[in-house]
Amino acid sequence: MKSFYLFISLLFVVSTKAQEVVPLYNGKILNSKPVPDKEQTFNDGILIISKVSVPTLTLYKPKKQSPKKTAVIICPGGGYEFLAAGHEGSDVATALNDMGVTAIILKYRLPSDSTMIDKTIGPLQDLQQAVKTVREKAKEWDIDPNNIGVMGFSAGGHLAASGVTQYKRELIDNPKHTSLRPDFSILLYPVISFTDSLTHMGSRNNLIGKNPSEELIKQYSNELQVTPDTPPAFLVHSADDGAVPIQNSIAYYEALLKNGVYGEMLLYPQGEHGFGLNNKSTDDKWIDNLKNWMKTMKFL
Repeated sequence: MKSFYLFISLLFVVSTKAQEVVPLYNGKILNSKPVPDKEQTFNDGILIISKVSVPTLTLYKPKKQSPKKTAVIICPGGGYEFLAAGHEGSDVATALNDMGVTAIILKYRLPSDSTMIDKTIGPLQDLQQAVKTVREKAKEWDIDPNNIGVMGFSAGGHLAASGVTQYKRELIDNPKHTSLRPDFSILLYPVISFTDSLTHMGSRNNLIGKNPSEELIKQYSNELQVTPDTPPAFLVHSADDGAVPIQNSIAYYEALLKNGVYGEMLLYPQGEHGFGLNNKSTDDKWIDNLKNWMKTMKFL
């Protein structure tokens, strides 16, 4: 069994093309308990990382960068239980590189009472720290600090949406008062809402528990947190998604419109959930639509 995990770990290293991996925090990890690192990497048809308690950033630099020097922080999905590190991580990073975009995969902590003091804020702390780090290292990494987006899949989409709607709720140390506001978001079949009628219950249970307060449910229902200052979004969802209802994306898009924030929403009739880059029900490639949107929005 150990040799199997070693093989998969090596496979993950190869798949990331030995890109630069940096710790998310310098020194003590915020809101963490002093426990052993039990992270595991395995392949169950898709590349999976579980039990993440030590967050990192993996930097993918394009061979030819767009003059806009745009960067996107990627949050893989996995129901706040694991990270789908391949088809919602490294594969997408490579596709963004092909567009001339710097891609940065956030291996965020998975909420756990055994590793965190308060598991409800751990993932969002990591995303805020990622935005802060990328913005403060923009010159070093040859990135425009005003062209930093976040991308999330499924529960990672919930994290990304939380990042763009709750950036004023600073949960990290920020002595330089660096802006934690991403400049745009890319949300793929995202868990937007924690309301009973819309949510993916597994994601909600893992982040805020099985008996959350109404206050916590509202806090993490991101369609209720949109303001006129919320960054624009590009959303993708399929109507037959049986895990995360398409109404999540529709509710978020309607909230954006209500607040005068204009984005783009691509709705497929089929595709189900978790298709990553390739919705097998259609020849259409959402990444091409994303590229056009980013050009329109002056991020490319």
